[in-house]
Amino acid sequence: MVKRYWWPGFLWVLFLPVLGETHDPSAAALIRQLDLDESASPASAHARWSTPKKIVVSLPGRLAALPEVESRFRDVAGNAELIFIRTGWGQPLDKSLVGDADAVIGFCHPDTLSRAKQLVWLHSFSVGVDRCLAVPDAVADRLLVTNNQRLSGPNIAEHVMAMMLSLGRGLPLAHDAQAREQWQRGIVDQAPIREFSGRTLLVAGLGGIGTEVARRAHGLGMRVLATRHSGRYGPDFVDYVGLSHELKKLAAEADVVVNALPLTDETIGLFDADFFEAVKQGAFFISVGRGRSTVTDDLVAALAAGRLGGAGLDVTDPEPLPSGHPLWGLDNVIITPHIAGYSPRHTERQVTVAVENLRRYVAGEPLLSPVDLKAGY
Repeated sequence: MVKRYWWPGFLWVLFLPVLGETHDPSAAALIRQLDLDESASPASAHARWSTPKKIVVSLPGRLAALPEVESRFRDVAGNAELIFIRTGWGQPLDKSLVGDADAVIGFCHPDTLSRAKQLVWLHSFSVGVDRCLAVPDAVADRLLVTNNQRLSGPNIAEHVMAMMLSLGRGLPLAHDAQAREQWQRGIVDQAPIREFSGRTLLVAGLGGIGTEVARRAHGLGMRVLATRHSGRYGPDFVDYVGLSHELKKLAAEADVVVNALPLTDETIGLFDADFFEAVKQGAFFISVGRGRSTVTDDLVAALAAGRLGGAGLDVTDPEPLPSGHPLWGLDNVIITPHIAGYSPRHTERQVTVAVENLRRYVAGEPLLSPVDLKAGY
């Protein structure tokens, strides 16, 4: 496996041995394509690890509908008892199911963690683990947690591009005119029509999603800026990577700001009136991170005042957005109901990585996509 470390202006490629060698060609391809992280130590090094006896796999509808999905998990589970249940997305699991489980593959939910007293490993089908951030440190310290980070990067990045291009070509106004069966060429004088080549896009949160957004923006000929919490490294198609505290400074240069941040104590309410005052006049704001990172009233005020030229929101606060909310009535806003993370290919990627991680856990090998619950991602 190739581990890549990016620094501005240079690309260093470090070839490191892989402790957990995958036997599934599709999993190996995903690891390479999306540069999936691997835990620093094998699962067997965890003080509470042992060959698992009971594993609960919670499959929501889309994942459960994949062909032979249960047999894929059984093929790698060794002698462990596998319990498959059909649940809604993100629902907690009953104590009778998880009370004596060694591992749960499903979702990060505080009620599940409090009921699963013997739990050692949790794999989350979703990227966000903010629902579990409130668990006591004693619980967080005894768990191995992995998730589907980076797997939704390609599809969410395409959703971002769709929103950006739609706003830049006045498509919301054109769609409204189409619904009324009106031929209105005058919309080009009403909408903030843009060409994006040569303009600047800022990605707040250069993780798996942010990197894929940056890749596509660069492909459109845009100058790409980014921030990340962990350091100034990034791919060569990002012109500058700043630290978290540089967000407002960089926002002043951006024609498009993309929120791809996880929800942590530091990001709640981050995009507020002060931020929107600092952003470049007329910029587009696109949010695919978490709704609570944006102060909704401040966003509405910035849009109404013309401080922002438009917004694309796949996440909102509150969520779902209630009927009658001011955001619904703004003609320079595109709202989608938290669906950017979905595509049929993404569903397949979710299962592929979950199965590969189960194989690794049973064998005591390093796990893919480790999560630090204390950090929040």
